[in-house]
Parts: sequence; C-alpha cells; structure tokens
Amino acid sequence: MQSSGAGLGSARTFSSGAARPFLSTGRLDLSWGHVKILIVDDSKAMRMIVRRTLRQAGFDQHVVAEAINGKDALESVRQSKPDLILSDWNMPEMSGIELLDALNSEGIAVKFGFVTTERTEEMRARASGAGASFLIVKPFTPDDFKVALGPLLG
Repeated sequence: MQSSGAGLGSARTFSSGAARPFLSTGRLDLSWGHVKILIVDDSKAMRMIVRRTLRQAGFDQHVVAEAINGKDALESVRQSKPDLILSDWNMPEMSGIELLDALNSEGIAVKFGFVTTERTEEMRARASGAGASFLIVKPFTPDDFKVALGPLLG
C-alpha cells in the first residue's frame, strides 16, 4: 500500500453491467476503453476535488459516479458494479472501512482504495488487511493520484 492522495467524481450511478476482470498483473482490464470509478465521501466539496484531481492526473477518460457514504455506496455497487472505489474513511451511517468489510463479506471483488486524512500505521495496516489497494492521504496532489492509480489504470 502506498501513501499518496486523491480521486475523481461525477454522475450518481453507472449503467448496469458486469464489472471488468482484473488482469494477472493486478491492473484493471481497460479493453473496454474506460473504467467505472465510484467516489465515496460525505463531503460534496471533497467529491468534487477528487473528481478534479483525477482529471488533472490524466484519468479523465473514465466514467465516474458518487456516493455520500458507505451505505449509499454499497447499494450503488450492488446495482452498477464499479471497477474501482475511492473512499473516505470517516463517514456517517457506514464508514469506508465498514464498506470494504461489507464488500468482502458479500464476496464482491472490486479494486478499493482510501482517500482520507487517516495516516496512522494502525489505520494503514487495517486498510491493507481488509484488502485496500492503496491509501491516499489528504491533502493530495495529482501526482499522488498518478502514483496510487497508475499501476491500476495504466
């Protein structure tokens, strides 16, 4: 797991369809031309900042949706099957780590990373242990997104 920053954001839901498989390298299969990214944060301003940073980092060709908390995100994931989730850690109703635990419990395989102020080694270990691919620390830069998302989105 790398300590970096950032994200993207946009429409509320994705069109339904199967999530793309991961390549043996751990990268997402981009043969369809774009990746469906779900940004999860209770702050509308932060979702907009993550969306903008995704564009600035060169990931603007992807389809982006948003959720206001983990509970909202879980419903969205069940319906629209995103390829990548960028989630805050601390949110009302269901936190980011509770969302990741719920996805794991339901057997939903999706690339997942945190965009959060949480930076302790304990939090990093908890995120990694639950299967998070990365943790981007706020405040972040487009370069932080390139470092964290580049290996996944190529």
